[in-house]
Amino acid sequence: MDPTEAFEAERPRLTRLATRVLGDPAEAEDVVQQAWLRLHSAGSDIASLPAWLTTVTGRLCLDRLRVRTPVPVEDVEATEHAADPADDVAVADSVGVALNVVLERLAPRERVAFVLHDSFGFDFSAIAAVLDTTPAAARKLASRARAKVRQPAAEDQLTDWEVVDAFMAAAREGDFERLIALLAPDVAVTADIAAVAAGTPQRIDGRRDVAQFFNGSAHAALAVSYRDRPGYAWFHRGEAKVLFDFSLADGRVTAITFRAEPEALQQITRRSTNEHPTLGHSTQRRTP
Repeated sequence: MDPTEAFEAERPRLTRLATRVLGDPAEAEDVVQQAWLRLHSAGSDIASLPAWLTTVTGRLCLDRLRVRTPVPVEDVEATEHAADPADDVAVADSVGVALNVVLERLAPRERVAFVLHDSFGFDFSAIAAVLDTTPAAARKLASRARAKVRQPAAEDQLTDWEVVDAFMAAAREGDFERLIALLAPDVAVTADIAAVAAGTPQRIDGRRDVAQFFNGSAHAALAVSYRDRPGYAWFHRGEAKVLFDFSLADGRVTAITFRAEPEALQQITRRSTNEHPTLGHSTQRRTP
């Protein structure tokens, strides 16, 4: 098979892998393109193209993570032990959207080892090649990451702000399964009279119908705070027109109310998606 055709056959898999590791689809596509450029200059002496591309993509992702997280990382002892949690059932896909937040707090090598093993089923020999270490050390990195995912510290718990931001990100990206994971089973969307007049639905009931409504939408909504709670609002020419007022419990969205009454809109402040007042940030700015 022609190298270009062989690479294109692998591209979707590599993009999924890089997206899961980096958490950013655009950055993942850039990494995969870099892998293509390296293949183009590598010549033809490649025993297994899928394995080679996985290793190169994984290392490129690791480089990106290290730039993001320039902190010292403990070395991992390359010692085997009898009962390693890495032999347990993989948990990467069972923790839902919370994984995306927890992954940000893993060391780069832990993150790569965990995603490659638990999300994609790579054995530790392959992961060791990516990390330039031993299979035993790769196993231990994945094990340590898994422990953090299963039993995160109190500060690693999803805050309401993070849940709302994750929900809106999933809406914009068209990630239906993430939307479902973030919604309570009996979630309902309602609207005040002014919002209905502006074109919002009056009511939507149930997790699946709410997820379908938001799936692939809300591209024009911006992050705001409303009465010291997380929210989003649709803006037109710099002016807030409809507020998405979220209610949450136990890390899930239980209700969303569309508000367009002037009294509600006047209480909106704009914020960045990484500015969460409950996490100690207070750099919000008043809506223009």
